[in-house]
Amino acid sequence: MLFTDLKLIKPILDALQTQGYEKPTPIQEQAIPSILEQRDVLGTAQTGTGKTAAFAIPILQNLTERKGPKSNHIKALILTPTRELAIQIEESFNAYGKNLPLKHLVIFGGVKQGSQVTALRKGVDILVATPGRLLDFIAQGIISLKNLEIFVLDEADRMLDMGFVHDVKRIIKLLPQRRQTLFFSATMPTEIQKLADSILNTPIKVSVTPISSTAETIKQSIYFVDKDKKLDLLTHILQNNISESVLVFSRTKHGADKIAKKLLAGKITTEAIHGNKSQNARQNALNNFKSGKTRVLVATDIAARGIDIDELKYVINFELSDVAETYVHRIGRTGRAGSEGSSLSFVDGLDLLNLRDTEKLIGMKIPVVKDHPYHTDDLIVEKRDSNNKPFTPRPKPANPSQQRKDASFKKPKNKNNFSRNK
Repeated sequence: MLFTDLKLIKPILDALQTQGYEKPTPIQEQAIPSILEQRDVLGTAQTGTGKTAAFAIPILQNLTERKGPKSNHIKALILTPTRELAIQIEESFNAYGKNLPLKHLVIFGGVKQGSQVTALRKGVDILVATPGRLLDFIAQGIISLKNLEIFVLDEADRMLDMGFVHDVKRIIKLLPQRRQTLFFSATMPTEIQKLADSILNTPIKVSVTPISSTAETIKQSIYFVDKDKKLDLLTHILQNNISESVLVFSRTKHGADKIAKKLLAGKITTEAIHGNKSQNARQNALNNFKSGKTRVLVATDIAARGIDIDELKYVINFELSDVAETYVHRIGRTGRAGSEGSSLSFVDGLDLLNLRDTEKLIGMKIPVVKDHPYHTDDLIVEKRDSNNKPFTPRPKPANPSQQRKDASFKKPKNKNNFSRNK
């Protein structure tokens, strides 16, 4: 199927052609016709599947073809959990709707509200927002949603993880009963399923790429290395094996800054992006990475589902996350829309439990790369039992007092540590 088969209007088709888009992804092929018919949609899809275009394109068309007098009221609201994702969604509306007269705006916290308020007062058709700033503007009387026609809740499960569900429910109570609702989530925990059931009207269900799977176009590998040699290994790979842009994931903010400092010392242009950075600093770092000015971007998991870089070929996990599903989101930054990509994961003795959980989730044993100067055999990592689980011996670090809890420690159910986004 081609985009020309989806009954899209010429201004949108021309914009898609400019972007180099010819064939819709599975989620786009499934969702666009139903949204054009003004049906409610329940979509199960993770970032990297083309989800944003799946709702942005038909929204642009539906609003363009609306009959009746024009108004400056907000007609479509896209609610999303993070600033980075909100900015990227608005950029998508700008790209696909560049030949249309519709006005769109993104609002989020962490920056002064003056320019956002000025734009809102001039009139906006499509608003992309994070929950905190939207509620703030509603409380100030700057925004009214009484004339809203289309509501999109994006990354619903991430809203739950970040503690925004109550804010989302407050916003939903302010929406007109008669509206089109589009609901997207990578996973469907019980609370999210109940929320979907409460706001959708006989929805069309579309589903692609379950959370436990990784794209077949991503070449995955692991490097066994002592913890204190990881920075040396990363520098070695970037200086000898990879010459292109690389997204590196760190478990902590401090770790991200430490990695960036080390790489900069090795004359590798690097910036870090995490929750302690100002909004302007984070956006500048992201723009520099996208443009190629910065070769390496080091990110914490706040960015795992919020960074969208075209044709990114390499993701490196400096350490594995304690939450196995995060691995899928991290490496999903590459291998997008059918493109090839590679993920490299550094594993030390304290990462072995996380490696076991990750391989169990994705249903495969990740190949080991031994051809590097920092490979360690001390972990006895090649031993796997009949269930294809890594053997996990007790690590013997130089300073046992600094190690994390061993494999017998029961991890909390929720390891996420997000700050509220206003």
